[in-house]
Amino acid sequence: MAKDTFPTLSSLEKPERLEDLLKEDRGDDCLPCKIVGGGAFLGLAAYSYYSGHSQLEQQKAKILASGSRFGMRSRSMAITGISLGLAWLGIWRLVK
Repeated sequence: MAKDTFPTLSSLEKPERLEDLLKEDRGDDCLPCKIVGGGAFLGLAAYSYYSGHSQLEQQKAKILASGSRFGMRSRSMAITGISLGLAWLGIWRLVK
């Protein structure tokens, strides 16, 4: 058996650096892939925001009549937060 077919005991005891493993695992993305992925997230953020607030206004009377502890403000903030998160993912996808 050749010596270089099996790793040595000392090389097995030493863990690999996380940065090196992540660098090897990450693939290169082409520019069109980044544009399509980022655009998809940004489009989803815009759709989520406008659709969510539209549906919230349509259901406003039912929400207020229900007496739920989650009123209009908290629901509106949740929709806006989700939309901001999706927009952040889109921007991150475009630049990373």
